[in-house]
Amino acid sequence: MVETPMDIEELEVPPLYEHYRIVVDKGQEPLRIDKYMFEKLQHSSRNRIQKAADAGFVHVNDRPVKSNYKVRAGDVVTLMLDHPQYDTTIEPEEIPLDIVYEDDALMVINKPAGMVVHPGCGNFHGTLVNAIAWHLRHHPDYDPNDPEVGLVHRIDKDTTGLLVIAKTPEAKSHLGLQFFNKTTHRSYCALVWSNFVEDEGRIEGNIGRDPKDRLRMAVFSPDSETGKPAVTHYRVLERFGYVTMVECVLETGRTHQIRAHMQHIGHPLFGDERYGGTEILRGERSSTYKAFIHNCLKLCPRQALHAQTLGFVHPVTGQQMDFTSPLPSDMQQLLEKWRVYMSNTVKNNILQ
Repeated sequence: MVETPMDIEELEVPPLYEHYRIVVDKGQEPLRIDKYMFEKLQHSSRNRIQKAADAGFVHVNDRPVKSNYKVRAGDVVTLMLDHPQYDTTIEPEEIPLDIVYEDDALMVINKPAGMVVHPGCGNFHGTLVNAIAWHLRHHPDYDPNDPEVGLVHRIDKDTTGLLVIAKTPEAKSHLGLQFFNKTTHRSYCALVWSNFVEDEGRIEGNIGRDPKDRLRMAVFSPDSETGKPAVTHYRVLERFGYVTMVECVLETGRTHQIRAHMQHIGHPLFGDERYGGTEILRGERSSTYKAFIHNCLKLCPRQALHAQTLGFVHPVTGQQMDFTSPLPSDMQQLLEKWRVYMSNTVKNNILQ
């Protein structure tokens, strides 16, 4: 008989930390847990969930399960990982802000391209709310970690333009109600691929997470139970043959609404990599034209989208507040480049 040495210690099992928890709804039909979690987790893929389950990180009722486990009503599903969650406490950071308007109740800020609005998904520093926390660090009633103050609405990282921030719970409640009741006014300028037959139009279609790509939104039928109702109105501002400058007015404020709606009707935003806007979708096959588009994309390396106007009723004074932000320099230069290109094209056609 071989004796086990007394000085050999058992391998220590590393601790697991809870990153996600949900109780399965009463009406839930049996469903594979990898598919169930894929539908619930916005920033993960089914393959990653399956790997997490294989590694013992997916638990149901405090016990690890495999990816083929079928969830049932009342199950407590948790994602347990071998590292603690990132500390999402918002710390003040000295970052310049373009403040359009400010008083005791609110601020209106012109956000630059490339700035994430709120920490999360790998962007935990350098965000707009970190900058606001620094600007209001001496404000006695402003706590950047209090959800009852701060951002009233959001725009994407690479979208520029106007945002309103509430300094008090009363202001945020009042402004939030205006956004909910659709009494605010917001318009965007966007350069989109292709020409429009009509001068204006309306896009209606539910917007929800794209089941094939969790980083994109998809458009579903208004009669569908998938996604949330969304309506975008558009009006042509300037035509360049292969691309068009449009104004978009939102009835609703869904994630990626303009980007998804425009892609859905065949007009992806110029430079919008996520929705196919960095491909040459219209125009010539010549190397000169391809070089021109390449230079345009270098000039404005993002979706050409700008939140230009913002209007709301002041939560304290009751006064109508309307703000306009000029196009950022990258979009101005992009439009001018297209104007020159089309002007030269017309001249060359006349000479021929």
